[in-house]
Amino acid sequence: MIENKGIGSKIFDAINVVILILITLICILPVWYVLCVSLSSREAVNAGQVALWPVGFNLLSYQKIMGESDFFGSFLVSVKRVVLGTGVSMVCILLAAYPLSRTKKQFPKRDIFMWIFVFCMLFNGGTVPWYVTMKNYGLMDSIWGLVLGMGLQVFNVILAVNFFKNLPVELEEACFVDGGGPWRNLVSIYIPLAKPMVATISLFTIVQYWNEFFQGMVLSTRQSSYPLQTYIQQMVVTLDYSNMNVDQIAQAMKLNNLSLDAAKIFIAMIPVLIVYPFLQKYFVSGITLGSVKG
Repeated sequence: MIENKGIGSKIFDAINVVILILITLICILPVWYVLCVSLSSREAVNAGQVALWPVGFNLLSYQKIMGESDFFGSFLVSVKRVVLGTGVSMVCILLAAYPLSRTKKQFPKRDIFMWIFVFCMLFNGGTVPWYVTMKNYGLMDSIWGLVLGMGLQVFNVILAVNFFKNLPVELEEACFVDGGGPWRNLVSIYIPLAKPMVATISLFTIVQYWNEFFQGMVLSTRQSSYPLQTYIQQMVVTLDYSNMNVDQIAQAMKLNNLSLDAAKIFIAMIPVLIVYPFLQKYFVSGITLGSVKG
């Protein structure tokens, strides 16, 4: 029986490895294909010859995108937006989640505020009222418009509430016995223990701020105010040959819309791919927020 269990366990492990390898390939291959297309020649892309390796290797698409004068300006706008937006969002989420995680005795109006949050998550006033509000507050062509336009993410608040509810009540009681108050309890005890939750929600927020482009289109009237995603989305691929010399025309003829789009996608992925490994160690425990009750 022991030998049979050993063989069965090995077979199970082997099947798991095969399945995980397949899942990994399914996730990696689309990204790899996009990179190959971005590095391939116009003729190869048009002929559908690109598969797992670049055909007619060149960097013309990246040179075209990064050669634009506004590219790095838009990149800097996106970096500022992500840094400020993540910081503001996490402060608001933690300050909202802590009181909502208290008991009714500690916070009698808890359920009322929670229902207001949930209602706002399910229903909103629409784009026009949102735009009018942002304009009346003078947030057009402002980095703070791009930061505050996302609002408070109620789903992330709920995740934080569930995490705080699972922390031992004895920690809070010990803090109060030592003379601490709610602020001391939140800053000195709850937040240090909430690193997995903070890292996970921060990752969600970073990706959301980085990938969002619609608000940049609505709130920015100047191209210099565009975040990177809006700049890439608005980037005109059709070239004006009337203002080009012979060498520039020859260079432009080597470009392909698909290669340019692939290069845009890959450039937009790089910052998130860089940030993710630093937060990965917290991600596994963070995604189980609120899963254990007791």
